[in-house]
Amino acid sequence: MENREQRHSLLWFLVALFVTFSFEAQELKGLVINELEQPLEAVYIYNLNSLNHTHSSENGVFALDKTQIGDSLRIGLLGYKAKTIVVDDTYKTKDVTVVLEEKAFQLEEMVLTEQLNTVSTITRLDLNTTTVNSSQDILRKVPGLITGQHAGGGKAEQLFLRGFDIDHGTDLAITVDGMPVNMVSHAHGQGYSDLHFVIPETVNKIDFGKGTYYGDKGDFNTAAYVDFSTRDYLVENTVSVGFGDFNTQRTLGMFKLLDNAKNKNAYMAVEYLASDGPFESPQNFNRFNIFGKYTTFTPENNKFSLTASHFTSRWDASGQIPQREVDNGNITRFGAIDDTEGGRTSRTNFNAAYIQNLEDNSIITTNAFYTRYDFELYSNFTFFLNDPVNGDQIRQREGRDILGLNTSIRKDSYLGSIPFNYTSGLGIRHDIIDNVELSRTANRNTTLSNVQFGDVNQTNIYGFFNTEFEFGKLKVAPALR
Repeated sequence: MENREQRHSLLWFLVALFVTFSFEAQELKGLVINELEQPLEAVYIYNLNSLNHTHSSENGVFALDKTQIGDSLRIGLLGYKAKTIVVDDTYKTKDVTVVLEEKAFQLEEMVLTEQLNTVSTITRLDLNTTTVNSSQDILRKVPGLITGQHAGGGKAEQLFLRGFDIDHGTDLAITVDGMPVNMVSHAHGQGYSDLHFVIPETVNKIDFGKGTYYGDKGDFNTAAYVDFSTRDYLVENTVSVGFGDFNTQRTLGMFKLLDNAKNKNAYMAVEYLASDGPFESPQNFNRFNIFGKYTTFTPENNKFSLTASHFTSRWDASGQIPQREVDNGNITRFGAIDDTEGGRTSRTNFNAAYIQNLEDNSIITTNAFYTRYDFELYSNFTFFLNDPVNGDQIRQREGRDILGLNTSIRKDSYLGSIPFNYTSGLGIRHDIIDNVELSRTANRNTTLSNVQFGDVNQTNIYGFFNTEFEFGKLKVAPALR
């Protein structure tokens, strides 16, 4: 009888041991959310026992291997109270859900890890704690990126980075929610990137990288890339009105269309900006923006979002002036030789995105987009040099439709003891450009001659593969596109 009891005890011990080792061999999966039950991205999850770590995806999902019952996990994110949990038996049968409370950021809480773009994380916090009023403000959040505006406030910014004169975006790949901003074969210049269709208060995250090392970022990633992501929800409704010098005024409204819930959110934002500028000839600048976004999550924490926006802008410009005309007193520094410069532009966007979590902890990201874009710009760089009678004013004009699809898969894993990740994907972008024009004009109203005039149909089909291997402080990152 005693031997039988001993055998039963041994059997139960072996079963318990088997269960323990089975759990140890599995990854601990979970979800990190805030107090509004919205998922949190880039949360740092650190196993205090095994010293393994990971971070949450855009959907708030994470998977941490080499974790067993009794281990303590430290979970934290800049701007939130850190939390420590102990893994117990309940996590064998269900995923863990962690709720983080928002709080003031403390610098000593900063955790440096090669798996996270730390500077982008700080930039995101800076974006949430300082006021921004324009796309220039959010571009300046990228360290080393300098912006300048000319020709009336309606053109895309002039950009400079690390010794690169990027013009209006030729060497800087810019996206918003996965939708490209750069324009191929543009009437004003290759890669022209007008970011004024973005209402800055809707931007939630800025991701960026310097150099040409990123196979997934595309043709314009010569100097760097900048990816903007818009927020999924609003904490509260907001209306603001601001006034400044030179008849400057800005009105902003942001409104929740659905009460924030765990599975769905919707909101809209409206912006109007007007200014005459400091020049003797008023700029008559005005810009109108409207933006809407709907986001929903499936029971598996997959995310679907749909965005729509419309932007329009008109302006006049005094243009550049010769120093000698100011020196001899013919005009002031705020005067003009040709004050009929300026233009108009508009952009309408529709973008659908889906982020799916797979069983092997891979993440598939897909988005499809459509853009309608119009542009008309009047400039005079040489005044009366070539035509002493009518002047040298030119018009650059175009209208285009853009259709595209991107999809990629990312996985973080280990090759033996070496951590690595890979991202592979493919996509297509098709531009249908009507009446790309360069013409000589007089006072905007008269077309003197067409220098260039035609249509462009341009298709870009691409595939890429990135991978990163980490050997201590050394990272090897081969890529193919």
